[in-house]
Amino acid sequence: MKKIINTINAPAPVGPYNQSTRHGDTLYMSGQIAIDPTTGNLVSDSIEAETHQVMKNIKAVLDEAGLTFEHILKCSVFVADMNMYSRINAVYAEYFDEATAPARELVEVANLPKFVNIEISVIAGF
Repeated sequence: MKKIINTINAPAPVGPYNQSTRHGDTLYMSGQIAIDPTTGNLVSDSIEAETHQVMKNIKAVLDEAGLTFEHILKCSVFVADMNMYSRINAVYAEYFDEATAPARELVEVANLPKFVNIEISVIAGF
């Protein structure tokens, strides 16, 4: 059975979807972008600030589900410009221990919602 998990500490969905769904021992999180949930504004000062906000939003949904970054099994990272890879990766590395980091793909795409530079979705296990 599917269980919906949302939190006010991450950006509210802007369409017919939820922040995350749990099925059995797996959490499927919708893509998170750099919206500050307290203001509703995009964080776009730099790719580093944008990436940190995305990770904060992911953490908020994980917290609501009773999970941590250690529970993440897979990350899907979508970026608008592959030239930002090293800068994104430096921030991303602050949230994971390299020895136990999840599987990941990082893909350049033509556009992202609200024309942000990065979106990340995750799959986590309980």
